[in-house]
Amino acid sequence: MQIRRMTMEDCAQVAAIETMSFSMPWSLHAFTETIDNSNYRFLVAEENGEILGYCGFVYVLDEAEIPNVCVSAEARRRGIGRALMEALVVMAKELRITTLHLEVRQSNEAAKHLYRSVGFEEIGIRKNFYELPKEDAVLMSKTL
Repeated sequence: MQIRRMTMEDCAQVAAIETMSFSMPWSLHAFTETIDNSNYRFLVAEENGEILGYCGFVYVLDEAEIPNVCVSAEARRRGIGRALMEALVVMAKELRITTLHLEVRQSNEAAKHLYRSVGFEEIGIRKNFYELPKEDAVLMSKTL
């Protein structure tokens, strides 16, 4: 498995994984827009030409928000999410980002466990943040 920057050629596979995983997914267009935007950085995990997962952030000055972290259903529980998050942290440090933020569904225990394991801490709740179904988000941050 290789972790690398997302390219335009990856966007269709990334958008397909997103659509299969989330009730309100980003569109293919949303992912392609990140490629040329200098404030976005996305990584993919690839194996034998297949995208297994992705994550990314948008940053301004020294803070970044992670809007997307996802591993395809058939590739979960192989350490891919952890590897992506660890690589994302390295990339953030290279860009001199000092704080990473993300939201996660309150019921998503597996994701919260992953984020805690790479150093994120729960710092608050965003009431009714998610739609379909309506649910609170746990706000998590990591200081680099």
